[in-house]
Amino acid sequence: MNIEKINKKVFKYNLAFYYQATIIYFTAFVLYVVIRGEFIENSFTIITKDPIIHFFAIIVLISVVGLVYNIFINRHLEIDDSSISFVDRFKTKKFELIQFSSIRVTNSKNNNKKEVFRFIIVKIKDRKRPLIVRSRDYENSAELLLGFQNLILKLEKN
Repeated sequence: MNIEKINKKVFKYNLAFYYQATIIYFTAFVLYVVIRGEFIENSFTIITKDPIIHFFAIIVLISVVGLVYNIFINRHLEIDDSSISFVDRFKTKKFELIQFSSIRVTNSKNNNKKEVFRFIIVKIKDRKRPLIVRSRDYENSAELLLGFQNLILKLEKN
């Protein structure tokens, strides 16, 4: 059995926002069609000439396309003992621990100390811009933070 696969942790991109947005937009679209067709016209006829229905339909369509696209891309983050990999269906970007100059986990500026606004900033020696990872963009964000804290400890030892 490969030891690298045992120590590798995979964090899938969180699609909850896309699901929620699609459901909310579709519900608003259906409610508007029911109200506009039944209560204003006194019979259930769908009015296709209403520009608001077209607007709602376009929003629902864009939301569904965005959800299907993100499901298709299958974006995720892989952390093992010595590297971080940003993986999607078509490409993989892997950064080794020896390439890192520093890793910093920001604290929330909110007084409630919510972890929603926590960022992980990874400075890489050969890049001008740092990698910025939002912990809540991935499933199991607490475990993701622990994985980065383990990398911080290993980076400090080297």
